[in-house]
Amino acid sequence: MFSNLQILLLRQPIDKTDMSQYLSGDISKPLNAPRDMNFHAILRLVHITGFAAWFGTIFASLFLLRTLEPGMTGDEATAKTHKALLMRFIGLETKVADVAVISVLVSGLLLAHFYHGWTIWVIVKLALLVLQIALTMGFIVKKIQPITYPCDAARYSTWYRLFGISFSMFAVVLGVTFFLL
Repeated sequence: MFSNLQILLLRQPIDKTDMSQYLSGDISKPLNAPRDMNFHAILRLVHITGFAAWFGTIFASLFLLRTLEPGMTGDEATAKTHKALLMRFIGLETKVADVAVISVLVSGLLLAHFYHGWTIWVIVKLALLVLQIALTMGFIVKKIQPITYPCDAARYSTWYRLFGISFSMFAVVLGVTFFLL
């Protein structure tokens, strides 16, 4: 606990272990990376930027869907053009979100392995991220993909439940990150 606080306050990795502990099979303590590269700062930058990009794509989707709602629940001609715009946006947004999620996961695993160690809270955070992805993808497949446009406002509100799941999980992950790691 104290060493994690030192990492947060000093913003640099602390030498917590030596190679002999790691080689003996104790993987609960981190393996130190070369300090001259300042690899820790780069990993943190990638991790935070990836998380922000992922969060940003969710907000962008919410704002677009909110803007398109009158057309998607209105007449068929408008719904057709709005649906084409939405599908194009989702394709581009998915590319950005995929890169962001992968960068968050890979940088997080590297941070845990090299600097923070495999504590229970790191494993909890990883499990929460996997749960968030699974819940989001499951909801999209089960509830969002079957929607046809134009649709009524009640059916369109399914999109907002998806954002409720996403933002709730983001809040839980950020809470664990800031208060328990």
